[in-house]
Amino acid sequence: MGKTTSPENFTSLLNDVSERLFDALPDDTWFYPGHGDDSTLGEQKPHLDKWRARGW
Repeated sequence: MGKTTSPENFTSLLNDVSERLFDALPDDTWFYPGHGDDSTLGEQKPHLDKWRARGW
């Protein structure tokens, strides 16, 4: 998702990504990161809870 510098920044970024991307766009929306493989939001959506639990 991106580099953060504190637990609060991590939570804020994850909330923004969840609300502005995963909740707002269709699951078949492709994204092209600066590193790693291209993917769709639907393919990555199941990982949100794991990211949140892992935390910063």
